[in-house]
Formats: sequence, C-alpha cells, structure tokens
Amino acid sequence: MSETIEQPRRTGLLVWLILSQALAVASLLIWFVGAGMSMMSVGADGDLPAWVLAIWCYPIFPLGMSIASWIAYNRRKNRLAAILSGLSFAPIILFFLIINLG
Repeated sequence: MSETIEQPRRTGLLVWLILSQALAVASLLIWFVGAGMSMMSVGADGDLPAWVLAIWCYPIFPLGMSIASWIAYNRRKNRLAAILSGLSFAPIILFFLIINLG
C-alpha cells in the first residue's frame, strides 16, 4: 500500500535556472557600467531624469524573478519556474528591440 510515485527528473530545468542566473549576473555587471555612466546626466541643480531612475531600478526585476523562480522550483511548479526565470531577461530583450526597431 505504500506506493511511491516517481517524480519526473528536473535536471533540464535545474540547468536552465542556473544558466539564467549566471546570465542575469552577467547582465548586472554590464548594468553597473551603464548605471555609473548615467549619473553623468544629473543636472547641476540635482535634477534626476526619469530614465536614470529606471536604469537604477533595473536590478530589482531580475532579482525578484530569480527569487520567485527558485520558490516555484522548490514547490515543484516546473513550468512557472521556467517562465519566471526567462522573464528576468524581458527588460534586456525589450531594450534591444526598441534600439533595433526604432
């Protein structure tokens, strides 16, 4: 009566999560340079343009998506974990689409 249901292997998902986390860290290294350079656009009176604030808020999104994807992975919500992990690249992809199409 003590049948154990074998869970499907999740090694592919685990590899994707680790790979996406490494790419997110790499994007943060590039972001650090851009964020430092964006501070040069602050006016003499201390005005901070809205796009500078958007650049400085960028790390919140990948960090939140990474945490949520690992929580979903731990709760065995595999599809949600894969989607959330992929969403951490949405701002970068949107940025490059706007630059290339605009």
